[in-house]
Amino acid sequence: MALLHDTSPQERLWDMIRGIRFGMLTTRHHDGQLRSRPMTTQNRSIDEGGVLWFFVSLSSEPALDLKDDGAVNISYADPDKDRYVSIAGFGRFVDDIAKKQELWNTPTEAWFPKGPTDPDVGLLAVHIDHAEYWDVEASKMTQLFKMAKAAVTGQRPKDMGDHQEVRV
Repeated sequence: MALLHDTSPQERLWDMIRGIRFGMLTTRHHDGQLRSRPMTTQNRSIDEGGVLWFFVSLSSEPALDLKDDGAVNISYADPDKDRYVSIAGFGRFVDDIAKKQELWNTPTEAWFPKGPTDPDVGLLAVHIDHAEYWDVEASKMTQLFKMAKAAVTGQRPKDMGDHQEVRV
């Protein structure tokens, strides 16, 4: 999906996330280490409040990490399209069966076969505080040419793509 230049940074951010879908959720473990795990973004569209939704087992290490410290980072990468996203925010568990049922889908059921009413199924809301994305629109050949030129001239490559910081 080509991203249009007349869309807002927030819309471009969502287009990139939607296209990648799987993100690495980073939490702070009780021993202070940062730990990342792959998660599936459940949103069907960008939430009005700048919230990303995930299902998490409440008995899992990520859930225990989040109970100690809600600060998170979610990173998304699509190397084939040279698109990268980093989101900083705060995660909290929401006890809302209607929202669980709204977001429920067949792939989620593979992880949670007892369904959305299973007491171990946690609904994680990540409120986005800050996001950045990098979207390299140039072809691989153009990128290689710009990097080779930079190597010869000793100057950093220019115009390698779009980088935005987004406040949601």
